[in-house]
Amino acid sequence: MNVVRIGLQVLLVIAGLFLTLLILLHKGRGGGLSDMFGGGVSSNLGGSSVAERNLDRFTIAVAVVWFAAVVGLGLLDRFTA
Repeated sequence: MNVVRIGLQVLLVIAGLFLTLLILLHKGRGGGLSDMFGGGVSSNLGGSSVAERNLDRFTIAVAVVWFAAVVGLGLLDRFTA
């Protein structure tokens, strides 16, 4: 069980870091931190709607992996003594 726990913990850290990066790549909707870092200026240079949709899908997929790792670790903690 220790190997599974370590694997899930590594997956959780990698997915968390990658999810943070993907969220920061999203185009700002205005008024938030993205405008403070210049997101309002570069919004016209951003990708097409297809690229945004693919980024959304990829972000959701990584979020599902992150959530599954959290649930898996919780189940391991709950049912192993």
